[in-house]
Amino acid sequence: MSATGAFRLPAPGTISGACSTRLSDDPDRLLLHADGAWTTRGDFLDRTAVVAGRLAGGGLVAGDRVLLSGPSTVDLAVAHVACLRSGLVVVPVNGGYTRDELAHIVADSRPSAALVDHDGWNEILVGLAPELRTAGTDVCWDDAPVPSLDSGTPDDPALIGYTSGTTGAPKGAVLTQANLLAGAESVRQAWHWTSDDRLLLCLPLFHMHGLGVGLHGTLLTGASAVLHQGFDQRRVLGDIVDHGCTMFFGVPTMYHRLVEDLEVAALGSLRLCVSGSAPLSPLLHGRLRDRAGISVLERYGMTETVMLVSNPYKGERRAGSVGFPLPGVELRLADGTGEIQVRGPNVFAGYWERPEADEEAFVGDSGGRWFKTGDLGSVDDDGYVSIVGRSKEVIITGGFNVHPREVDDALAGHPGVSEVAVAGVPSEEWGEDVVAWIVPTPGAPPPTEAELRDFARNHLAAHKLPRRVVVVGSLPRNALGKVLRHELCEAASDE
Repeated sequence: MSATGAFRLPAPGTISGACSTRLSDDPDRLLLHADGAWTTRGDFLDRTAVVAGRLAGGGLVAGDRVLLSGPSTVDLAVAHVACLRSGLVVVPVNGGYTRDELAHIVADSRPSAALVDHDGWNEILVGLAPELRTAGTDVCWDDAPVPSLDSGTPDDPALIGYTSGTTGAPKGAVLTQANLLAGAESVRQAWHWTSDDRLLLCLPLFHMHGLGVGLHGTLLTGASAVLHQGFDQRRVLGDIVDHGCTMFFGVPTMYHRLVEDLEVAALGSLRLCVSGSAPLSPLLHGRLRDRAGISVLERYGMTETVMLVSNPYKGERRAGSVGFPLPGVELRLADGTGEIQVRGPNVFAGYWERPEADEEAFVGDSGGRWFKTGDLGSVDDDGYVSIVGRSKEVIITGGFNVHPREVDDALAGHPGVSEVAVAGVPSEEWGEDVVAWIVPTPGAPPPTEAELRDFARNHLAAHKLPRRVVVVGSLPRNALGKVLRHELCEAASDE
């Protein structure tokens, strides 16, 4: 199944070129608001050119990887776009990562530079890779001549997004300039996004939802956005009114908190509220409709594909469904398994230096090459797609991916743990909770949830720490000894 009508990418077929062309029109128009001040289109483009010159003066050339991480600021957005305009490959990184998690990405992607705004990160990065050039996202290096900008091709790599896979070790999904442009253009069309819109964006800019949809969509449409560093429900609801916002993108955890606020009716002034990165429960969907007068539009995407499916802008936004394929996207359910498989100009080029992972992730037939999402789906009689499960074991909590094996390995080092298995359990607030089932070491008292969280805190980002610990006598296993995580989940759901 696919969206109706032809889908064409805006000229010149690259995300950097299309955005630069759009922003060059009416340079005095407001673009981004952060830290109490507005930045115009013209100022934003001028700043990206200056930073591009500094990056070139620092010895970076097209194709080099640049690690990028920091709070959502105009500086971060400028640095990101400057890299794209220069043909550099952005490697966005979660600021909550520990040294071990950061070490894996640095070793795997081998960046030439790191632009980061987190205390202590520069020292960690230099320790991991002494040759790495580091700076803040303001890139206070010496000014240098501006290189040729927006001269790349649609097939040039633009971003490597690290995502958990079936092996547990994060893999880098290589997205081209055209992939990123297709992802932004599809939602521009589907959500009727125009230059008159103003987005309240509190999603982090290391995540595809915030970066590939929120920021890229704003730049491509020539709209404007109010950037927040983190999520504060009172500030969100206040700024929606104070800045005349028309759109809000969030994850279910945010909506869960917003619906409890006395000022939640402020959401009713928006023309569009979008939810993604984790399932939005029908119960929460209904509460938002009743309390705020909004019908949240739920959509479905992933790091490897940007956006895939969306409930309609006009028409029924069906609770529990993610809607229909977006413009340019073709979707099918695999025979026998129901796995969702997709193809289109938004689908990534492959994993960074992982040909064996590509062989596992794609399937080819007479109709072409399809990406196997690992998600199980169904399509109802009206054509609405629903996600009914995952063939992969990735947990999605608060919009972030967590691989159980990574958490298993961290908790298994505790002296009070003999065996451990981690799985996701449905949560109204978080989408899924990370839950750890442990078999205690014989003769030792079982560790508490607080003890295990403290023990793993130096090895795992906060969103990967277990929210609940269940002590059991043994773990369910199959004949080959593999832990049956789904049985743990089913037992927890029956409680």
